[in-house]
Amino acid sequence: MSAQNSAGIQTLLDHENRVKDARTEAQREVEEYKKRKDAEFKKFEGQHSSGNKKAEDEADATAREKIAEIHEAGKKHGDKVVEDLLNGVMDVKPEVPGAPGVESKA
Repeated sequence: MSAQNSAGIQTLLDHENRVKDARTEAQREVEEYKKRKDAEFKKFEGQHSSGNKKAEDEADATAREKIAEIHEAGKKHGDKVVEDLLNGVMDVKPEVPGAPGVESKA
């Protein structure tokens, strides 16, 4: 009976080794598949993100142009705007508001 037991034990050990080998092989295949898919994704991303970069660069250039125009307008008309603001604050012309519910005759 001990010969039969040791043969059974040996069979179990052989099967356990096969399972371990299969698990190791499966892990290796999964890692290879992941590397392959990561490489495909990076290639895809590289091909398709260049359009976004171009659009971003164009938007940045347009924004810079508009900001430059605003600065230029500020330099040209800034003194007049400040003068008008100061006149509006300093030259107060009080007006009596109309009573609630009564329309003004203006």
